[in-house]
Amino acid sequence: MLGCCQMIHGYHVIMPCYGFWLPNDPRGSWSDFVGEWELAKFGRTNQSIDRRPTTELSRVEIAQREAARKTLRHPPVELTGEQALSVSKGFATQIAKSGYSVWACAILPEHTHIVIARHTYKVEQIVNLLKGAATTQLIKDQRHPLAHRVRPNERPPHMWAKHQWKVYLDSESAIEAAIRYVEENPEKEGKPRQHWSFVTPFQGLDPGWITYH
Repeated sequence: MLGCCQMIHGYHVIMPCYGFWLPNDPRGSWSDFVGEWELAKFGRTNQSIDRRPTTELSRVEIAQREAARKTLRHPPVELTGEQALSVSKGFATQIAKSGYSVWACAILPEHTHIVIARHTYKVEQIVNLLKGAATTQLIKDQRHPLAHRVRPNERPPHMWAKHQWKVYLDSESAIEAAIRYVEENPEKEGKPRQHWSFVTPFQGLDPGWITYH
């Protein structure tokens, strides 16, 4: 928990796609409730987050996770390269509209990382607006990953998980560490680093009075 004198300057947010991180994932989750009985039979929630990538899970844990994913109402979302481009375009539209300062972003097949400056909007509202803009762009581009689950002209199911995972950043060093983590994250999946036009370099915190948009 942050002390009374610490100021939040930004956030490192992870936005999972649908089906990526279940409430009873063997690595834990932010959830305290498993809402689907089909998932509940694969175990209770564990709110202690274990940040191992899926490649480091044991065979038993992988089998448990995959069995649970097969009970989902819709197939887990894994973005293609073209879909990721549509997501980035939606993000860019919302970032320009709302005046966000984004210091790093990595759009991966199953989840997205963003390091973003504090704003007058709560971080949850920021994330919801970004998700909505990305979804709108995917539908416009006819690339929504769950479009095949509905009839023509019907809105597809939600492609994002309901919640997000977030870390509050209260210092320059915390912001810089989060930026490095996000910039390097694609390499952990064997992909090149990403460079998005809506990302602005972090120039440090103003030592004077900081006013947020």
